[in-house]
Amino acid sequence: MSEQPPYLRIADVLRQRVAEREWSPGDRLPSRAQIAQECGVGENVVRRAQELLISQGVLEGRAGSGTYVAEPRQRVRIVRSSAREQRGGSPFRADMRAVGKQGDWESRTDAKVPAPTEIAERLGIGAGELCVRTMYEFLADGRPVQLSTSWEPYALTAGTLVVLPEGGPHAGAGVVDRMAEIGITVSHAVERPEPRQANAEEASLLGIQKAALVTHIRRTYYSDQGRPVETADIIVPTALCEIVYEVPVS
Repeated sequence: MSEQPPYLRIADVLRQRVAEREWSPGDRLPSRAQIAQECGVGENVVRRAQELLISQGVLEGRAGSGTYVAEPRQRVRIVRSSAREQRGGSPFRADMRAVGKQGDWESRTDAKVPAPTEIAERLGIGAGELCVRTMYEFLADGRPVQLSTSWEPYALTAGTLVVLPEGGPHAGAGVVDRMAEIGITVSHAVERPEPRQANAEEASLLGIQKAALVTHIRRTYYSDQGRPVETADIIVPTALCEIVYEVPVS
């Protein structure tokens, strides 16, 4: 069995000291140089250990100030359920209300964006065919907790009142309700979640460390004719949110 990397060993030491309340929430940790000397390792090893614990929500870094024990934060519950999409309104806002938070989102839509190969495959269209792309940043009490990039075939909604997901009379209505306005019944969604590390852009938008754990959900909505009508990449930070799936039982 290979020996545990030094930074993981130091992370375990620091985590234990926090657990034993040697350092309480809000306390500033000793300098990296001091910890390195105490533990008999280099400062880079301490830095990597601290970065790991920051990504896990145990510590937090403050620019120009140092590293602190993180204050406890309630993880936001994100419920995934096709049944919730049928009820109208915003499931995200409902989730936030359930935990006493104000749910909202910011978005930016770009029309007529050529579909990348993977997106085209998910939508059953040719690579490069035009799509409407909308990027979302979901907020709980003004703090980002989830990202999503949605793609819809432009040919499907062009010339209709629902061509822009966040514009016009049906702005923000959601995929199911918007498609119903143009005579398309969305029958089901398929989601494929997988864990990975956040890239630099995602980390910056979510206020987490680069390489922190996230759940990447690839979601595709299908019409009752089996046609994909929308696909999205949803990014949920593990340290800030828990994902719950509601499975209907017939």
